[in-house]
Amino acid sequence: MTLPADLMFTESHEWVRLNDDGTVTVGITDHAQEQLGDLVFIESPEVDAQVNAGDAIGVVESVKAASDIYAPIAGKIVDANSALGDTPELVNTNPYEDGWLFIIAPDDSTDVENLLSADAYEGVIASDE
Repeated sequence: MTLPADLMFTESHEWVRLNDDGTVTVGITDHAQEQLGDLVFIESPEVDAQVNAGDAIGVVESVKAASDIYAPIAGKIVDANSALGDTPELVNTNPYEDGWLFIIAPDDSTDVENLLSADAYEGVIASDE
């Protein structure tokens, strides 16, 4: 399992990357995709939707189960990964690059600082097992 140290994480297994332009790219972690198995469908959040931290804003479905995707911070959805409509397995093969789910423009950019570091997220995973 891979946990890039430059990312932040949530207890609900989303990863967060702060982009140079102030937006935030979000996906599900390598751990989450391993637990779900082969993904077969992804319902992305609507572009231009205003969301609150913790809102269920999408769904990932696998051959095993379906799981909600949660907004890690409050803000406006500015993009969704349209490639996942035809190839949801990108999340399985490369969850931190090609398998990103959406981009959000944060209401408050400091909200990212309240998320989990890679080390703290490892603790969350360990307590789940």
